[in-house]
Amino acid sequence: MLGKVNAIETTVTRSEAEALLLENTLIKSLAPRYNVLFRDDKSYPYLKFTVHAYPRVAYYRGAVDKRAQYFGPYPNAWAVKDSIQVLQKVFRLRTCEDTVFANRSRPCLLHQIQRCSAPCVRLIEPAAYAEDVDRAVRFLRGQSDDVMRELDARMQRLASELKFEEAAAVRDQIGALARVLHSRRWTRPGPTPTSTCWRRSSTAATPA
Repeated sequence: MLGKVNAIETTVTRSEAEALLLENTLIKSLAPRYNVLFRDDKSYPYLKFTVHAYPRVAYYRGAVDKRAQYFGPYPNAWAVKDSIQVLQKVFRLRTCEDTVFANRSRPCLLHQIQRCSAPCVRLIEPAAYAEDVDRAVRFLRGQSDDVMRELDARMQRLASELKFEEAAAVRDQIGALARVLHSRRWTRPGPTPTSTCWRRSSTAATPA
């Protein structure tokens, strides 16, 4: 195996956990000939946006389906669930199973505590919900400043149109997002620069 090594590349990261996540991702994407571990995509959990008229945000572990949107891998289940709770508080995205969603006749408790916009009973239009999903995705990608500016512009527009109740709802959304940004530094989940070494040949790459 050493005879096939052409070069060694080193990437430095902030923690051992990030190094393990990048190693996992490299093995998945490059499928190195000499490493048989981590090929089943079940090592680390992901946050998933399902394919639906009203996409669901969910905890996911398993093979990745290219039709859906995934963020991760996360270091553990708690990190995924914590992120989902943030998305519920700020963007009020649904987390219920599709079977539950299809059979609701009235809003659930999550709507009452302002953790869901109740798309199951059409209290929000598909286009408006899609905008919330788009903002949530951009937030997870680290574009929180753009999301904040967009929400502020929307609040000002609604106020100028004398739609004060809608403007107040957007104001509350801005407040929730501001509190999240103040309490933690958000980056897109997954392997940012990490501390790992790997060998590259013309046919395979193998973590050292």
